[in-house]
Amino acid sequence: MDRAAHIELILDHFHHPRNYGTLDDPDILVNGGNPGCGDVVTMYIRLDEHQRVADIKFEGKGCTVSMAGASMITELVRGMTLPEIEALSYDVLIDQMGEDVVKSRLRCATLGIDTLKGAAREYPTRQALGQKLIQPIVLAHTLRLE
Repeated sequence: MDRAAHIELILDHFHHPRNYGTLDDPDILVNGGNPGCGDVVTMYIRLDEHQRVADIKFEGKGCTVSMAGASMITELVRGMTLPEIEALSYDVLIDQMGEDVVKSRLRCATLGIDTLKGAAREYPTRQALGQKLIQPIVLAHTLRLE
């Protein structure tokens, strides 16, 4: 895809977000944000009996890039396990959005995937305790490109 096609895709996801909304009784409900710019996202995930993402929704407020990235990642992770999400490379999303388009906005572009990765790390502990993961997560990891 060329730069114009990447921009068109981002704008389409921003104006027509996929999987936008909430889920009743999710297994996972996590929040993420970028304190520097004020973008916030909430991810709702329901897992199936094989611990795969059966349904996923998001809500949020933020810039075009962060909301498009959240929309795109919900499509990419449907059917994945949490370990697969945790292992998912940021490059998958960055390539889809167009690295040259989002390289100056990586924190925005990866807000959704960062939030999901945080949930994937935390959920097994909660599950072992017989709990769902229904709480905000403070993201300890941020994407750093050298």
